[in-house]
Amino acid sequence: MPPVAAVPPHPTVLALAGPTGSGKTELGIALAQRLGAEIVNADSRQIFRGLDIGSAKPTLEQRAVVPHHLFDVVAPDQPFDVARYRALALAAVADITRRGRRVLLVGGTGLYLKVLRGGLFEGPPRNPALRQELSAVEDAEAGALHRRLQQVDSAAAARLHPNDRLRLIRALEVFAATGRRLSQWQAEHRFGSRDLELRTIALAVPRDELYRRIDRRCAAMLAAGMIDEVAGLLAAGYDPQLPAMRSTGYGEITDYLLGRCTLAEASERMARATRQLAKRQLTWFRNDPTTRWCQPELEALVEASS
Repeated sequence: MPPVAAVPPHPTVLALAGPTGSGKTELGIALAQRLGAEIVNADSRQIFRGLDIGSAKPTLEQRAVVPHHLFDVVAPDQPFDVARYRALALAAVADITRRGRRVLLVGGTGLYLKVLRGGLFEGPPRNPALRQELSAVEDAEAGALHRRLQQVDSAAAARLHPNDRLRLIRALEVFAATGRRLSQWQAEHRFGSRDLELRTIALAVPRDELYRRIDRRCAAMLAAGMIDEVAGLLAAGYDPQLPAMRSTGYGEITDYLLGRCTLAEASERMARATRQLAKRQLTWFRNDPTTRWCQPELEALVEASS
């Protein structure tokens, strides 16, 4: 596991979280300006270079307003896991706080925030041969890994999306190496490390309004050139089965470009998948008793941050 950076004493680190489409990017920038903070990414897709429009990544103009960290870290075909995220994020937090600035994590990947606050258990090392074998199983039959995990670790399967190949493989790898379920290891560890104090504020948007926002944003992404973005990734040689290329939005547009569905079908599937992602994020943060919900208004966020 990567070494953990020592975080110097500093006021509690803030995280602005919540479901996709709730307005985190714009409000995060405005809040960072008010607090004298720098933004650290907490979105698993915005880590990847080239996944810009479809991940709703802050634009270069937005990133110029306040310093942003941990965006465009790796290419879509490079492995990236929560352990690496935690190491890089803690290093960014340590650097920012040493310079006397506040830290604002912004993103909807609840697992990133959970391991950043609570750490990870020391799991078995990677098994490249097993990983290759499992990946081939998924290539041959989509959804096979999720079904296999349901048989050996239903608790882990319940919280993982069937398309989340990397985490499905890791859960099966842990079971194969130890004979124990990943969910058991995590329950015993209980994310009990406390390398920093983290306060999570989630944006509360009514479900109907959130879904309307998502539908509008998906349409805006297509109008802004997302099809060309995905076509460029495919032309650059990125495998359509990569987890990044199968992530929400990208998988649907990839299928359209490969002739597997019409544009209208891809557009509808993209919006539906994004709404499903938002539902999972809402469930995650509602199940976290440390999360404080706040109206998506700057003054309310400033008050909640004090």
